[in-house]
Amino acid sequence: MTHPVEIRFMPAADAALAQCRGRLALLIDDRDRPPAGLTAPARAAVVRALASKAWADTKPGKALELAFPAGLAADALQLVRLPRRASVADARKAGATIGARMGKDRVTVMAAAHPLAAEVALGVALRGYDFGTYKTRKDDEATEAAPADEAARAPQEISRTGSAADAVTGDAAGAVPAEADAAPDRPAPQPDKASVTMLVSDPEAVARAAEHGAALAEGVFFTRDLVNEPANVLTTSDFADRLLAMRELGLEVEVLDEPQLAELGMRALLAVGQGSESPSKVVVMRWQGGAAEPPLALVGKGVCFDSGGISIKPAQGMEEMTMDMGGAGVVAGVMRTLALRRARANVVGLVGLVENMPDGRAQRPGDIVRSMKGDCIEVINTDAEGRLVLADVLWYAQGRFDPAAVVNLATLTGAIIVALGHEKAGLFSNDDKLAADLLKAAEAEGEGLWRMPLAPAYDEIIKSRLADVKNSGGRPAGSITAAQFLQRFIRKDTPWAHLDIAGVTLPPGETALAPRGATGWGVMTLDRLIRDRFESR
Repeated sequence: MTHPVEIRFMPAADAALAQCRGRLALLIDDRDRPPAGLTAPARAAVVRALASKAWADTKPGKALELAFPAGLAADALQLVRLPRRASVADARKAGATIGARMGKDRVTVMAAAHPLAAEVALGVALRGYDFGTYKTRKDDEATEAAPADEAARAPQEISRTGSAADAVTGDAAGAVPAEADAAPDRPAPQPDKASVTMLVSDPEAVARAAEHGAALAEGVFFTRDLVNEPANVLTTSDFADRLLAMRELGLEVEVLDEPQLAELGMRALLAVGQGSESPSKVVVMRWQGGAAEPPLALVGKGVCFDSGGISIKPAQGMEEMTMDMGGAGVVAGVMRTLALRRARANVVGLVGLVENMPDGRAQRPGDIVRSMKGDCIEVINTDAEGRLVLADVLWYAQGRFDPAAVVNLATLTGAIIVALGHEKAGLFSNDDKLAADLLKAAEAEGEGLWRMPLAPAYDEIIKSRLADVKNSGGRPAGSITAAQFLQRFIRKDTPWAHLDIAGVTLPPGETALAPRGATGWGVMTLDRLIRDRFESR
């Protein structure tokens, strides 16, 4: 898997900034002067930059960049505006500003005694994500023919099954320190991977404060990797294998295969995958870090590819339906984070893994399937498949684990994108306290979330003439009727929340903390929810 950049925390006192190679970033408060350790020409350049209109227009978390600054060995100097009383969001943005530009360079960040240095480090790590698994050449290299052995290695032949090695976390420390005795005029060797050294007043304290962020970044990266993988690599079996590999972290992981699912009565879930060569599976992950108390249950939709089935999607944009397992990816990332940080909480994560394909065996519009609960569902649209998967997994989770609360995540509807765009996920809940806690957690972590309505009137839209319920009521209130459908499979008095993450899982452009591609939205929010509400003190 992709691991976050290595970050080392070292003493800021007497740092030889003039000798730092690669990139140098200075965190600048409005009252700050240029730090010691700069040469006279470099100090003069910084003073001039800080007096400029460009700096006056620079917002907190953003930067001015000076290329090949006089008197410094560094190739670039970033002046990053970050007041000492900045918000956590601005501190992470400051780190992201550094991470977005670092490439594979050696980076030195002068943070000195800034109280949010650990948050800056998290921002650097999150924005430095680069999923380059299938890029065999740099973008700027000549487009010459690939070697014969590489040409023969077609993507469909690549195996990305998780391994024990992948399951072991990377260390938050370990970057190469700046070379104080390097000659400024001698070219430095180009590193294969970026490394970051943060110069701080109290390295041990900042390193301790950054430990949680390191675990969080690992979980976010795991989710991003899963969402970014192509469906010919991340099959249902490969997905399950990657989750099994997390046993090395202390998670209990169990995989239920099709015969077991049939015996349990998960016919709604099995109907979705019956047109695919990839077998349907349910994976159960358990983290038992708390006292003897009911767990929080996290349930994720894991449609590894969604063609729409017989109700096939338009060709344009269908390639992005590799992300329809985004809910399962978030659940996996949260469970990884909990294990890495040894959370004092009981959490169970369940994901339903299927592939929705058109085939002679695929379910048809008009079919009626019986769920594990016993409700009969009329399939109006085979492209409304995620709710069928979740229906069975939600019912199973409650029956087996009797959870204190249930939160499910799914890239469920295009309608939520119409309503909220790519800025916020939709929140539906039967419990005001759980909803409020989720909104608070999302705000604290800078992940957009907006509560949407639930009401009995919407049930009328999904009434079926032939069965107990139909899986689609058409375009009106599409995200709400999907949530109403899921609510049928929540037991009375069980606090439940449904997060529709269709708009935030794979937005069209980069975000504050992620390059273009998968964001990992939700890992930080759910980790915060667990810390604030479900973790033993």
